[in-house]
Amino acid sequence: MIRKYMLAGIAGIALASAASAETYVIKAGNLIADPAQGAIGPATITVTDGKIVTVEKGHTQGDVPQGTTVIDLSGKTVLPGLIDLHVHLTSDPGGDYRTEAVDTDEWATIIGVKNAALTVNAGFTTVREAGSAQNTGYALRRGTAEGTIWGPRVVAAGPALSIVGGHADVTGFRPEVLVALDGGYTCTGTVECAEKVRKASKMGADVIKITATGGVLSQQGRGLEAHFNNDELKSIADTAHSLGLKVMAHAHGARGIEAASAAGIDTIDHATFADEAALKVMKAKGTVLVPTLMALEGVRARIGKGIYTPTVEVKARQALEAAGRQVQRSKAMGVTVAFGTDAGVFEHGRNAGEFVLMVQNGLTPTEAVASATTIAAKTLGLDNEIGRIAPGYAADLIAVNGNPLQDVRTLEQVEWVMARGRLRK
Repeated sequence: MIRKYMLAGIAGIALASAASAETYVIKAGNLIADPAQGAIGPATITVTDGKIVTVEKGHTQGDVPQGTTVIDLSGKTVLPGLIDLHVHLTSDPGGDYRTEAVDTDEWATIIGVKNAALTVNAGFTTVREAGSAQNTGYALRRGTAEGTIWGPRVVAAGPALSIVGGHADVTGFRPEVLVALDGGYTCTGTVECAEKVRKASKMGADVIKITATGGVLSQQGRGLEAHFNNDELKSIADTAHSLGLKVMAHAHGARGIEAASAAGIDTIDHATFADEAALKVMKAKGTVLVPTLMALEGVRARIGKGIYTPTVEVKARQALEAAGRQVQRSKAMGVTVAFGTDAGVFEHGRNAGEFVLMVQNGLTPTEAVASATTIAAKTLGLDNEIGRIAPGYAADLIAVNGNPLQDVRTLEQVEWVMARGRLRK
């Protein structure tokens, strides 16, 4: 009998050895190999050495080779592991901003180990780590890749690029403290911005993260509109693309969204105040929206309770008033929507709550599930490796009760997870 995976705690985790030469035969009661194809009924999936080898309709009969592990999920729906394009594994919600000057990067990595386990147990087998200290996200990336810790595949940005005094710059402290906490990724002008992209690449970034506008939870009170100028944005995009890297932009205000999209930035994350003009540019440039609706649910739960400073409270109320409209408008205008949550602003492990919010704001259940599988994989440039259940793809699989293409709430209770061919025991 398959053990259910609890969504809290990491005590006592023991990982299976990396799937070297291990073979699994998985009997699915209902298979969703690709959301666009719908559920296709019973199927048998063979996994060897962390890769999907075969996918066959029906349940194969007869003996299996010695050493093969049979996993009976005949009462469940099996689908690809989910992908979250915007998480902060090394952060937890509701902390005092002053802890930035107290907690060490080593402690942030410990928090990240905890949150990586919560995330993968919730069915998210790949995440895009959307900004962290210099090495914390990279350490988690290595730990999960090597199987040292239990967690999802991590596509890591490292520190975000920001204007001086912007959302990803440290603010709110005495000048001498600001100097000590400076992460070294602010930039002014095209040359310096190109240099910081190259620095991020040199240090190990898989993707370049920028803060194209002000942010809700930072201590800078300059609102939520555009930060970088057009030339700086183009320098960032062109430099990153020349290095084979994509760029993700934190952006709330409409003109900042429009400018970042026009410059060739690949994804706009949040897009809270996206208007028709901004979305027209996104559509024309093929820019992907990552709406992170759960982030504002995390903010909603904490606003007015003395948790946020007055500076943050003002911006939070502005953002909450507009929540969800960017998805509705994007659906109407044909802008691609991919799944991301901003986990860390709310509790890790609740990522799947985003699906209901997406459906409430206009996506069909099939579109919502695709946004976290095939569309998210394409957004990462990993659509030949993850996001589907097909021969040659990574063995990232989850199982749920019911059919998520009919009711996305089923994804909030994931019953079984395989990540890169590994099982938690």
